[in-house]
Amino acid sequence: MAIVQHEFTKKIIEILNCYFPSQGNAILNYSELLQYLNIKTKAANRGSKSRAGLANHYAIYVLVEDYLNKKFHLQNNYEDYEGVQFSVLLRRQRELPFGSKLQNHALNHRLNEEFKKYFPTSVYVPIIRDVKTNRYWLNENLIKIIVDYTQINIAQAVKDIIDAYITARQEAFDEFIVYCQEMLVIQQQELTRAIEFIRGLLRPNIDARVFEIVSYAILKEYYADQHIYWGWSSDVLNAEYLTLYKTGRTNANDGGIDFVMKPLGRFFQVTETIDVGKYFLDIDKVQRYPITFVVKTEQPIQSILNKLMEQATMRYKVKAIVRRYIEAVEEVINIPELMNRFDSVLERGRGTVVIEEIVLQSRVEFNPLLLDKEVK
Repeated sequence: MAIVQHEFTKKIIEILNCYFPSQGNAILNYSELLQYLNIKTKAANRGSKSRAGLANHYAIYVLVEDYLNKKFHLQNNYEDYEGVQFSVLLRRQRELPFGSKLQNHALNHRLNEEFKKYFPTSVYVPIIRDVKTNRYWLNENLIKIIVDYTQINIAQAVKDIIDAYITARQEAFDEFIVYCQEMLVIQQQELTRAIEFIRGLLRPNIDARVFEIVSYAILKEYYADQHIYWGWSSDVLNAEYLTLYKTGRTNANDGGIDFVMKPLGRFFQVTETIDVGKYFLDIDKVQRYPITFVVKTEQPIQSILNKLMEQATMRYKVKAIVRRYIEAVEEVINIPELMNRFDSVLERGRGTVVIEEIVLQSRVEFNPLLLDKEVK
């Protein structure tokens, strides 16, 4: 399969080159296990909203670690090994960063099933398991590979790659905590300084979770000044102001919807990409109900819409299908538009309310995350 190129791919090749000079690219191309890890490390250095998703990484990690600790990469007698007990592997997983709440799914089946999804023609899966004895082995066929007619063992490199990924995720997490701490104290600053701090958070390279918090606070107050009239009959109408609700924490598995507006029932999704596949996946999750996308980019809105149309046309070809998806993109809000709406809020003298909302949402994010970090 074609190698997915992303920021962490360079790190993978760098680590491979340390063990096998000038062969990193070739080894990555030959190894299905390394290609799988490359796919699973795309979120390494982004300020991503995506959850760390370390269960499958750690399932590989603890088995590789057991393999290395017992010197099987040097002794070449792994086929005689009695296997490692499940309880030992699970305990070790839970000792690793962000691993305290991991369950048995990755070790028992999830890793193998996902691996087969990416490599359906492969005759190997990463984990070998004896259900009767509940003992586990790493599939040595995936760490002993032939490159240029020479067999090499990539076990140590695999462990180092996962270690590097964990470090990158920790650094991204720590950066997010710093932003949260800064936002928690902005109320104590003079209003002008606090407003400039908020403006500084509306940029393409900001942590995606911070961007979601700030965009929510701005949009909530922007819409709060607008109202509609509705009623069960034309004789009796109710005036109701628009209220934006946040569906959960920024990394929650909430089905792809970040904000919901009452009483109009509008859905909002915050994203950092202009990938039509991601947009249409979110739309499909809500049965093609219209969604407003808040995009962490300074690209013009019309340019974003044009790119979505181009990608959709290339992917689906059928005009009726393309039209149905595009019609489900209710609105696109980019960073300049968020800035405009923030200015509108400031003109109404409501900047303090935005700051208070940012502080509130930062507490929601910051306190549980800090607790998790202390536990782990």
